[in-house]
Amino acid sequence: MNTTSLTPRTGGQILVQQLITHGVRQLFCVPGESYLAVLDALHDAQIAVTVCRQEGGAAMMAEAQGKLTGQPGICFVTRGPGATNASAGIHIAHQDSTPMILFVGQVARGAMGREAFQELDYSAVFGTMAKWVVQIDDPARVPELVSRAFHVATSGRPGPVVVALPEDMLTEAAAVADASPYQVTETHPGAAQMAELFQRLQAAKSPVAILGGSRWSEQAVREFTAFAEAWSLPVYCSFRRQMLFPATHACYGGDLGLGVNPKLLARIQASDLVLVVGGRLSEVPSQGYELFGIPTPAQSFVHIHADADELGKLYRPTQAIHATPQAFTAALNAVRPTAGVPWKAHTEAAHAEYLAWSDPAPIRIPGDLQMGQVMQHLKDVLPADAIFCNGAGNFATWVHRFWPFTTYASQLAPTSGSMGYGLPAGVGGKRLWPQREVLVFAGDGDFLMHGQEFATAVQYGLPLIVVLLDNAMYGTIRMHQEREYPGRISATQLKNPDFKAYAQAFGGHGERVERTADFAPALARARASGLPSVLHCLIDPEAITPTGTLQGIRSAALAKQ
Repeated sequence: MNTTSLTPRTGGQILVQQLITHGVRQLFCVPGESYLAVLDALHDAQIAVTVCRQEGGAAMMAEAQGKLTGQPGICFVTRGPGATNASAGIHIAHQDSTPMILFVGQVARGAMGREAFQELDYSAVFGTMAKWVVQIDDPARVPELVSRAFHVATSGRPGPVVVALPEDMLTEAAAVADASPYQVTETHPGAAQMAELFQRLQAAKSPVAILGGSRWSEQAVREFTAFAEAWSLPVYCSFRRQMLFPATHACYGGDLGLGVNPKLLARIQASDLVLVVGGRLSEVPSQGYELFGIPTPAQSFVHIHADADELGKLYRPTQAIHATPQAFTAALNAVRPTAGVPWKAHTEAAHAEYLAWSDPAPIRIPGDLQMGQVMQHLKDVLPADAIFCNGAGNFATWVHRFWPFTTYASQLAPTSGSMGYGLPAGVGGKRLWPQREVLVFAGDGDFLMHGQEFATAVQYGLPLIVVLLDNAMYGTIRMHQEREYPGRISATQLKNPDFKAYAQAFGGHGERVERTADFAPALARARASGLPSVLHCLIDPEAITPTGTLQGIRSAALAKQ
């Protein structure tokens, strides 16, 4: 290529232009001296920069946007401690199959290999968490390697890419053309494969479908819903992928998460045909890898996945279809039953069991604040497209079990089980779609892992609402502790701040909720405030799950001794 007519630009300028070329409109960062040239180039760019308070939160915000849009979430952090702080977000993107690109500052090229100030070998640090790790040493190669980063992050099974940027490379000039915008490649099923799938469905007596993974879209969800309705096919969603099928649909049977409905498991195990679309059936949805036989499931097993390496990796499928969920669901238009199906009563019973399981009305827990009634109120007043966000902890059960997800791109939750995710994810979601209501569920231990990002919500005027359930302990660990070592409480108790005052100190809205009757008016005031809000909900420590208590777990464990 003749570059004599091109105007020389610094590596930082070239990089920012590549982001614009590839459609980036927002990014998240914690600033650092290692990439000042990029920050300077962003000064005049049409990219909304969200300045965060900790790199882990910044990476989670980027991951959340990647999860909602299917386009790589973008995050910039500085070298050394900045990069290691961001690693939690990289791990989430890896296990959740989320497209994301983390740009990391690096020491100058002449100082590498000497353990310079904050120097890290990023390939060694992120090699097992990222799809690809690359260092750009020549500014003339920025368009090439950034283009490749976008393609790698979005291809096959999506995931995170880490791009290291030596400080002096970003200030060095080069005359180079910009890359073309990246394009996502869809892998389509063949006509013969769809014909074979049709024959399997025609021959089945009690089939089920399990939806998971990424590379879905609103259209893909609609197309699969129409397919399921035509076949009266019972549909289950994988762990924290409930936004892939409307919970109100007559074919919905529930989700394969933690503390799953035993009747749901029995129905899946009794099926004779399992259709797995998009997901990997990893540890949680497979119930500790015990739901299906490995490597050979007992049922006829059809696995559809965008990455050929995932087909047969754990489960030897009866039929493997290498296709993205979007391409596969589009092809389902031609797969329709020619007569009535024999399993309609089975599907109706599965949905009835889901409705009974997810009804919060009968739930009673110890204490003055009844979360069953809280969830019912949320169902009554929040819009169906509200985005629910959560990190990790027993508190998340209230969302997963009792909120009816009916809208695509309305769930932000880490399948990796990373604590502290809910608040930064909520910031990422609200920053992307400010018109959508965003509700963050958090535990007291979970919230304070990235609670400082409440300041980010205030800084950018993002009126999300945090429902913070405070039982003064790391509840999930305490539950396991009582089960394994009953009565021997160790390292799980917490002394918490006044979270109402915490929210107010940051410039947000705060409420303290101690009784069930307090919640509805507190929520109404928070929604009307126009400010980021925290509803500090005091939960009885005994209410460890919707249907269990610490004393009950302890007593059962002692009885076995």
